[in-house]
Amino acid sequence: MKVGASTAARTTLNADKPAEESITIRQNKYLNNLVEQAHRNIKRRTRAMPGFKSFRRAQTILAGIELVNMIRKGQLHHPVGEGLSSAEPFYLLAA
Repeated sequence: MKVGASTAARTTLNADKPAEESITIRQNKYLNNLVEQAHRNIKRRTRAMPGFKSFRRAQTILAGIELVNMIRKGQLHHPVGEGLSSAEPFYLLAA
């Protein structure tokens, strides 16, 4: 890790944890690109909006955007027994 403060913070956080639960740093220059690509849809939709007036509204709108992206990508899987339609998660957000 190049930043000394990050190394010190990681060492402090890992002090009380067993080895299998400790935080490790994966240094790969392409990992950040994957995160930014996933975040691009949210940035594109929220850039044109005025600021959010409350945290609850921002949370609901961002959850809706994420839900639409998950449905579009085919990442929304329901357990076989529940039988939820694709619209029902939207209704749960509005409640």
